[in-house]
Amino acid sequence: MNLRKLHLDDKTHSERHDYPEGLFVTDGEVHLIVDGKPVRMSAGGMYIVPPGTPHSVRPGPEGTVVSFE
Repeated sequence: MNLRKLHLDDKTHSERHDYPEGLFVTDGEVHLIVDGKPVRMSAGGMYIVPPGTPHSVRPGPEGTVVSFE
């Protein structure tokens, strides 16, 4: 398993993977765009992005995200 803390800024880019990616919000709030649809998450929230699904993470007012693959 690969864990990484995402550093959010105003620059977002869409990505997709051949494997599922988990996103866990450790504090604050973040906004995801998953397959073109907005998903708002707050501390304690987790989202599993299915393989091949375009997604991006945008900063909310404040927030920290850990991704796991």
